Amino acid sequence: MQSSRYIRASLACGLLAIALLAMAHADPLAVVNAARGQACGSRSGALAHTPALDTAAHAVADGKSLRAAVEASGYRAVNSAVLRFDGVRDDNELAILVNRSCTQIAAAGLRDAGSYQRGQAFWIVIAEPFSVPKLDQATVAARVLVLVNRARSQPRRCGNEQFGAAPALSVSPALTRAATAHVRDMAERGSMSHAGRDGSTPAQRVTRAGYAWSAVGENIAAGQRDADSVVKSWLGSPGHCANLMSSDYSETGSAFATNAGSEAGIYWTQVFAAPSAPASR
Repeated sequence: MQSSRYIRASLACGLLAIALLAMAHADPLAVVNAARGQACGSRSGALAHTPALDTAAHAVADGKSLRAAVEASGYRAVNSAVLRFDGVRDDNELAILVNRSCTQIAAAGLRDAGSYQRGQAFWIVIAEPFSVPKLDQATVAARVLVLVNRARSQPRRCGNEQFGAAPALSVSPALTRAATAHVRDMAERGSMSHAGRDGSTPAQRVTRAGYAWSAVGENIAAGQRDADSVVKSWLGSPGHCANLMSSDYSETGSAFATNAGSEAGIYWTQVFAAPSAPASR
């Protein structure tokens, strides 16, 4: 899921002098890369000039939102930012302004850039290209469990509903199987739905996994790049938060699956349940 930021800077009087760039009329991206590797201390290497982001920068200059401009350019971004510099008379002044934007131009993950100039104004779009995150299933599942149980350990409001602290969940191999089967199905289809390809419900999938249940719930998500992000998104959604906080559940299983050709790239499922009481004799 792409996120974007807009940063604007303008030249002010009294700026401290910095070393002049050797090239009198350097490409704006050369100025950015000089600052990225020197003043900003980035070790991620130079930003690659990407013509699609030139197009995006031009569109932003024409009034389009950054997100819309990047999407329309055909560039698939995870994160993007645009820096606007006004009143720039020469490369030295541009360098001064760029050096004041280290937080943006040295951010982790940024790989590509494009620019557009109109008079004394510059627009520079920088972006992190879309890629499927490389995550370890067991490590991620353990992190999800820690975060979910941390959330359950204290009272919480989910939308209009107040929940008290709930006991920690334990991992069920059967629920993990159910979560894994469904998230792989979502990834293969490239769509997020509680209904399986065959029309199955969460409860039916839990039963198929060999779990005798008295209560079942399921959270799904798409596009989040890691465990922290997906749990945060669930806590921010009233219905997902209610599942996560419910004391009706005592066990859980979670999994993710990826599909580089899909829009989201990564899909998530967490299943919650409580076992049925053993039959009395």
